[in-house]
Amino acid sequence: MSQTYRDQLFAWMKSHVYRYSESPFRLASGLESHHYFNCKEITLHPERLAVLAECFVEEIIPKMGIEFQAVGGLTLGADPLAYSIALAYQKKGKLIYPLVVRKETKGHGTGQQIEGFWKEIKSCLVVDDVITTGGSTLKAVQVLREAGISVTKGICILNREEGGAENLEKAGVQMESIFRKSEFF
Repeated sequence: MSQTYRDQLFAWMKSHVYRYSESPFRLASGLESHHYFNCKEITLHPERLAVLAECFVEEIIPKMGIEFQAVGGLTLGADPLAYSIALAYQKKGKLIYPLVVRKETKGHGTGQQIEGFWKEIKSCLVVDDVITTGGSTLKAVQVLREAGISVTKGICILNREEGGAENLEKAGVQMESIFRKSEFF
């Protein structure tokens, strides 16, 4: 059987991303865990990011049965995902706009909370690197929806299986992940 993009990513996740420690790590959610996943080891490495984008565009998104005009989420975790997925679609001749959702409204210039060509966008696939409680993704969904953009589905690299996908489901967003935390131990 030929190796999939997911297979290559799994090898990199095990060797570069996943860490276990007896003393717990503090997560962005505020929770503590002995298991830590630094997905920046994928998203900030050009070769790995290119494979990740192909995995999303070729293996994950087609199974979701969704049409969307944009892809984006809360800065910083979502930014490389949005850019690389937009570029992967561009190579296929399809225009998908990357959107960046700021954590707060910009305090200068135009004062926008969403950056990118969003004013004509009707639908967005929300993205994040890791989902724990879903708080960051929910914040992005709220901002996008307040701007009149439909968000019903999302993708992430890793679901930590700590309630985030369920919290997003309650908000009307179905999340698909490439990996689950339980696959690593």
